[in-house]
Amino acid sequence: MTRTRSLGLLLAALLTAGCSADDGPSGRAAGDSPAPAVSTLTPVPLPPEGPPTGRLFADLRQSSRDAALGRMEVWIGNDTARDLIPTRITYTDPRFRRPIPGERPRLAPARSVRGYPLTRPSRPACARRVAAAATPARVSVAYAGRTVRLEVTDDNDIVARYVASRCLELAVDRVARIGFANRVPVDRPGEGSTGVLTLVARPTGQPGHTLTIDSVGGTPLLSAAGRSAWAPRARVRGDGPVRRIELPVQPARCDDHVFLEAAGATAFLVGLHLDGRPGRLVVRMEPAGAAAAIAFARASCGL
Repeated sequence: MTRTRSLGLLLAALLTAGCSADDGPSGRAAGDSPAPAVSTLTPVPLPPEGPPTGRLFADLRQSSRDAALGRMEVWIGNDTARDLIPTRITYTDPRFRRPIPGERPRLAPARSVRGYPLTRPSRPACARRVAAAATPARVSVAYAGRTVRLEVTDDNDIVARYVASRCLELAVDRVARIGFANRVPVDRPGEGSTGVLTLVARPTGQPGHTLTIDSVGGTPLLSAAGRSAWAPRARVRGDGPVRRIELPVQPARCDDHVFLEAAGATAFLVGLHLDGRPGRLVVRMEPAGAAAAIAFARASCGL
């Protein structure tokens, strides 16, 4: 099998996560700022310094794949001399409306750290998020007929970033839905071609609000053609017409590595103002649009 065909099969596997409309706004994943990559769900040994403390610990982590899947992970550190098998894991945070169940509860070996996925709620408690941020999040771990409640460390502010971004997204959605079209037209076929990404803003019809799309950031794979960044500065009224913002695009890189790391290749950071207030959202292309964008990049790179 040739290298190009192998690469194509790998990319196809990465992009078969769902279905999409023909040419409409894509879904978004809020709060997807870069986070340290971790080996999802794999038990990691604790440092072997001294005897076990006999305690459990908990912290939040998020890989780029987690972010793309709309989740985060609570990692339980079992610093005891015995394996434990959780029967129930529950994450509680006042910035969310209800507790979140931990997924796939299973063996946590002695003196190891293991991750359990948490699906991020689509509607955080936006009205009380500032006051709630001062209250520590906790996770309860039920095992062997007992339940332990642990304070959860979040050194990377995963929840704070997600809640702020998602609440902004919900506010933006009341004015217009923003997403990428699923087609990527090109100026000519083959190597060295330039494509066009189209950011679509569909107003809701609600009057009295204005959204300005100031900038769109590139990705490790896709960048603005002939300039350092996209700066459309497009104004969208809540009761105005649909806006289609064309973004000339070229491959940012053409090495195999950037294609194989395709999870963040079609997630774009959009800078905006909503009724004069600044904010930033991560807007992801739908699978069909992502496939079209990556196919364009491969052809333009001559792969």
